[in-house]
Amino acid sequence: MGSFEIKLEDYSIDGYFDYSNSSEEPGELASPCTHWALGPSSVVLVIIYSTVFAFSMLGNSLVIYVVHSMKSCRTTTDVYLMNLALADLLFSLTLPFWAVYTHDQWVFGNLMCKLLSGLQEATFYSGILMLACISVDRYLAIVKATQVIPMKRHLVGAVSGGVWLSAVLLSLPVVFQREAFRAENAARMVCHENMTAESVERWRVGVRVLHHTVGFFIPLAVMLVCYGLTVGTLLRARSGQKHKAMRVILSVVLAFLACWLPHNITMLVDTLMRGELLEETCRFRSQVDLALQVTQVLAFLHCAVNPVLYAFIGQKFRNQLLTSLFKHGLISQRNLFAYRTGSVQSQSSRHTSVTL
Repeated sequence: MGSFEIKLEDYSIDGYFDYSNSSEEPGELASPCTHWALGPSSVVLVIIYSTVFAFSMLGNSLVIYVVHSMKSCRTTTDVYLMNLALADLLFSLTLPFWAVYTHDQWVFGNLMCKLLSGLQEATFYSGILMLACISVDRYLAIVKATQVIPMKRHLVGAVSGGVWLSAVLLSLPVVFQREAFRAENAARMVCHENMTAESVERWRVGVRVLHHTVGFFIPLAVMLVCYGLTVGTLLRARSGQKHKAMRVILSVVLAFLACWLPHNITMLVDTLMRGELLEETCRFRSQVDLALQVTQVLAFLHCAVNPVLYAFIGQKFRNQLLTSLFKHGLISQRNLFAYRTGSVQSQSSRHTSVTL
């Protein structure tokens, strides 16, 4: 989940269609660079996108189903979790379209170019902001439990709505500027901003700054502070259930960093180069384009990993899922009791999220 900047014109998928970018190696005459292209490796990306799409659809659909079925014992974190799963689910719906685009060209028309680009941008922002909300909610539930639990339950709907509204507003510039067209001297249709060369660079740098701040560094800072204070509280507690919650929290932070940090560092390097704060050469540009593509794939994986981190390693989620399957006649009572774990602890911690 994004900045993660899901703007294909900034990555190597479309990078070699950007003929406005020229640079030279030291000592060479200025000439257009030969941009790195995907070539046969596009098939590998199609397979990866398709696999992430399948796992994300399955995992996030289960999360939404299970949390929705917990009407009597749903916590505020569960509500944020369901919104996060919805964002990841909507994001994954765009992957098949980008897979076709990566392998061939944009064949879905101008309207779909705008809608899918806006949807991907909005779900990116909503996912990242929901992660920050979950970290704040865990801090309030564990560190400030006795003071804020009644108040939180009244605010969760408003906060979730505010996150989605902010995400839609932040995605509007992409919707307005993204178009499907055939670039000059290009052999295929593309889907990205159709502006003059100078405007494109100013636009890209401006959007990148927004993504670096709102889309990564600010949410990351919130997560690190909240989870740091939460882990400190858990370490002082003697509850085994809370120590299990600490393992989940640490897994969440590490997975977030593993998926997003390489991509955002590479994007930062590219932003500095586009802003002429780093010297750009053909070789350096090609290396950055390749790094953007590789780290983008790693970032895409996060929407499929989220259900595992926030749900499947939590015993309460497994118990709720098994109960739901039993109610629908998909498993027997014998299997329900055989695989159900932590029943006593689950019943005694009603204010604990289903993910813990």
